[in-house]
Order: sequence, then structure tokens, then C-alpha cells
Amino acid sequence: MSIRVLLSDDEKLVLGAFSVLLAAEDDIDVVGEAAGGVEASELARNLVPDVCVLDLSMPDKNGISVIRDLRLTRPSVRCLVVTSHTAPGYLTSALSAGARGFVPKTTSAKELADIIRMVHRGVSYVDPEAAAQALAAGESPLTRREADVLALSADGAPIDTVARRAVLTPGTVRNHLSRIAGKLKAANRHEAAHVARKHGWI
Repeated sequence: MSIRVLLSDDEKLVLGAFSVLLAAEDDIDVVGEAAGGVEASELARNLVPDVCVLDLSMPDKNGISVIRDLRLTRPSVRCLVVTSHTAPGYLTSALSAGARGFVPKTTSAKELADIIRMVHRGVSYVDPEAAAQALAAGESPLTRREADVLALSADGAPIDTVARRAVLTPGTVRNHLSRIAGKLKAANRHEAAHVARKHGWI
């Protein structure tokens, strides 16, 4: 019996290449393709594939959100992340959300097919290099709220604007940003955002 796979990536060239290469495997059936996270969630709910192969960075809804959605609506669907964003924070976030696999886009089609088979069997797989980087970097020192505030302020918006976005008072935002800068040993929020993005913490 074939493994029913749903593919999701906002890069059409990548999506098309994965689809053609995986469809060549005798035991893999690509049942759907999604160009974004919203479409991936809808297709997964309707098609109920065995494995959902997801990119992390998509414009309308990121892969982490899709994984969380499917844990609630279609818990039988196993999610495998294939991404160019392999910084430690992304790996940690993906696994915490419920991903059963995490590999870079440099993975060959043959390797990807084998990993899909592993994930389908219930075996988790993480790219060894990404896993080593995550172990070396350790966990994010930021709380979820601090990460949210930093992400909302990373574009350099005034404190009052960030406060409205975060539904906080300006004073609370300043306190958060001060703690964040201290934790990340950054001179200001712009430097803090750079450090956090480098590690995949925001």
C-alpha cells in the first residue's frame, strides 16, 4: 500500500521538483500540493495524508502553525519539515510543535523518500548536522512572550507602535526589551533581533 504524501512549499520550483521525484517512487503517492500554509492545512484536513512534507517559511502561515493545527485536527498525519532554515531555534520549535522529522532542502530525493518511509513507520528523523548545532547552541534564553515582543519590534517600530501590536503598555515593552538585550548580551533591540534570528529564536 502506497504512502500518501502531501507536499507544501511556497517555492514552485522546489514543490514541482519534489513532486516529480517522489512520484517516481513505487510506494509513494503524492496526493496533493500546497503553495502555502493555509492551503496545506485545508488539504491535510480533507485528504488526510499519511505524511505531510512542509517548508517552515511560507508567507500566509508558517510550517510550525500548520503542524500545530494538524496535531489538533488530524493527529494521524505525521509531519516532516524540509527547510532552508536549519538554525537551532527552528529545529526546536518544529519538534516542540510535533514534527516527526527535520531535514535541510539540500537533502537528495532518494534520502527524502527514505526519510518519508521512516516517518510513516513512526520513526523520527533529524538531520545530524542540525541536531549537532542545536545541542551546541542550547535552548533559547527568551520566554515565549519575550520572543514575541522582540519579533514585533525587530522592524524598528516606535515603542508605542510595538505596544499596540503586542497589546501591552509602552513601559512593559521597554522592560521586556531591556531584559531581552541583557539575556542576549546585545547593545540594543536591533542587535538582539539579529542574534535571535541567527539562532532561529524569532
